[in-house]
Amino acid sequence: MLGKARDASIAASVMALGWSMPAAAQDALAPATTNTPTAAETRANALADKMTRAEKLRYVHGYFPPLSKDRPADMIPSAGYVPGVPRLGIPTLRESDASLGVANQIEQRKGDVATALPASLALAASFDPDLAYRGGAMIGAEARAKTFNVLLAGGVNLTRDPWGGRTFEYLGEDPLLAGIMAGESIRGVQSNHIVSTVKHFALNPQETLRTTTDATIGEADLRESDLLAFQIAIERGQPGSVMCSYNKVDGDWACENDFLLNKVLKRDWGYKGWVMSDWGAVHSTVKAANAGLDQQSGRELDKAMFYGASLAKALADGSVSAARLTDMNRRILWGVVSTGLIDNPVPTTAPLPIDYAAHAKVAQEVAEKGSVLLKNDGNLLPLAKTAKRIVLIGAHADVGVLSGGGSSQVRSVGGAPVEIPLTEGAASSFARVTWHASSPLAAIRAMAPGAEVTYIDGRDPAAAARAAKAADLAIVFAWQWRTEAQDIETLSLPDNQDALIDAVAAANKRAVVVLETGGPVLMPWLAKVPAVLQAWYPGQRGGPAIANILFGAVNPSGKLPMTFPASAAQAPRATIPGLADMKAVDARRKAGSTYGMVDRDAEVTVPYTEGAAVGYRGYLKSGTKPLFPFGYGLSYTNFRYAGLKVEGGDTLRVRFTVTNTGKVAGADSPQVYALAGKRGGATTRLIGFQRVDLAPGETKEVNVTVDSRVIADYDPAQPGWHVAAGNYPITVGHYAGDAALKGSATLTDIRMKP
Repeated sequence: MLGKARDASIAASVMALGWSMPAAAQDALAPATTNTPTAAETRANALADKMTRAEKLRYVHGYFPPLSKDRPADMIPSAGYVPGVPRLGIPTLRESDASLGVANQIEQRKGDVATALPASLALAASFDPDLAYRGGAMIGAEARAKTFNVLLAGGVNLTRDPWGGRTFEYLGEDPLLAGIMAGESIRGVQSNHIVSTVKHFALNPQETLRTTTDATIGEADLRESDLLAFQIAIERGQPGSVMCSYNKVDGDWACENDFLLNKVLKRDWGYKGWVMSDWGAVHSTVKAANAGLDQQSGRELDKAMFYGASLAKALADGSVSAARLTDMNRRILWGVVSTGLIDNPVPTTAPLPIDYAAHAKVAQEVAEKGSVLLKNDGNLLPLAKTAKRIVLIGAHADVGVLSGGGSSQVRSVGGAPVEIPLTEGAASSFARVTWHASSPLAAIRAMAPGAEVTYIDGRDPAAAARAAKAADLAIVFAWQWRTEAQDIETLSLPDNQDALIDAVAAANKRAVVVLETGGPVLMPWLAKVPAVLQAWYPGQRGGPAIANILFGAVNPSGKLPMTFPASAAQAPRATIPGLADMKAVDARRKAGSTYGMVDRDAEVTVPYTEGAAVGYRGYLKSGTKPLFPFGYGLSYTNFRYAGLKVEGGDTLRVRFTVTNTGKVAGADSPQVYALAGKRGGATTRLIGFQRVDLAPGETKEVNVTVDSRVIADYDPAQPGWHVAAGNYPITVGHYAGDAALKGSATLTDIRMKP
């Protein structure tokens, strides 16, 4: 009965967001304890039973092509390769890094370009699940055309610290928003009959010492935050594979963590697919196999070939059972079968044609819907096309827009006009500071053909100030680069950009700052500039997207998917755990000293003491005022909420209307919050949202049916979710902490399975 209540709640919340429930997602809502196999399970089981032991052993580990010494003839430079079983029609797995497009980081495949989506934060800021699906479908189509059938996509790790190096690849700090957006992106990828992963499982928000960090947190807190985001993403997207992370979680490596893999993922959630390791994240054979790791990825990057001869020996001595080896293969085959890959094999003889022009429109739409207008004093924006002199300053805005670095790096259509190799650091072997060839200067000139539009690089603040003083409008493009494998060491803009903005603002009162960053930055100049646009890393069509917003061809509608702190001290951890020791060791090594040396990768324990109060939940609980709150974003029009109706009982439903009270069309994403939770004190939680497009004067009704887990406490002793009977305050707002509408719901006692 409790399982049915949970399933109905999830299904209703999906429908409230405007989605029809796909068959795969319907399967996900079945109780995890069911003994009735699906068609995909039955077929996967039959195939696994036909495999020889040698074939089974071969399918549970993959090559890392750049370092492979025994390259199969059909292997191409990419993230991974797993030979199939031709006699049974079991496909070879050809894997590509993915999150923001089909990756080709340092041009392993010469001349191979792909469509580069904006940072995932931009997608999250759109609050648009349909766009997430279409973005996933686009990169999935390009992957298939390029002969790949597994995309290492689906990043859903919550932002716990504002300095995280991979923050731009993920979907913000809220489990409901991140889970929904990741799930729809995964579903889009797999609509092409290829496999998507969801990653990195779990509690992997830090890049510094990421391969040795021990993340510690209580089970209830983990279930109510990061794991809930994964759970929602898996239910919606039904990914063929889950990728476990580098770090430890409460003392055990994530890729040999019995609690995470066997108990949570496979038992509690009933997940049928396979767990693949991150590249270089395997540490054992017997423990990993028995704890739930199904496949060793990129074997050349691990310290040993754990799933080769060592696994064969473990099978021979009984420390790993034959049934477990078969289970590993059944799970891989479930992913291959359930996605339709086995019946729709990817052509491998030659790449297929790609409609890059159509795909570029998707990238531009993400940039336009995901850019967040943070400030607009005096309605400076949209800029008047009647301006005669406009100067653009900084960030290579004459030639392109910034991209994040690491395994998600896309060699975009149009090329890279600026590319700066790294000379040191953990990311130097596979990342470059790169700009996509999408010129804001060219796009703004096209928007204002009657104006003189010039560019100055901004390296000299005094020269920039002189240029700004002579212009009608000054637009400063500011940047901060982030990459996988390294966290940013300060939230301040690099290269003296704060002084640059100060100088320009003093010279021209009509100054606009456009931020190309992979997360929050400090803004000591905020009071001095009238307008600020957060453009994130805006992808290969970022130039036109930014121009369209600045000049009003597109009305900004993005909402922050994470809190922007007013100072580093507001973050749960104001400094990066382990960074100081790591840098000290590096400095001694450079100096040639070995005195007092410790392993650069020595383990660092990171206690996530904020627990489930991630991001805005923690800010509101403590009464701390950030620079900009979660969910915040301005528009060129205004929206009014009215007519709040709340229904309680065993299912929480919320209804209200949204009216565009301005003179231009626009989109809004009203957010529904509840003050919920008895364990450790109540926190404000996002319980629903819906993006609404409205013409001037138009009114629409929003209906939200709430997934009970987002208001529940997790009780490990039950085990499962518990909503205590009682009264729950409900607010509808423009951002976290706003209360445009207030109400309450009286809920009955609700208990649900994990």
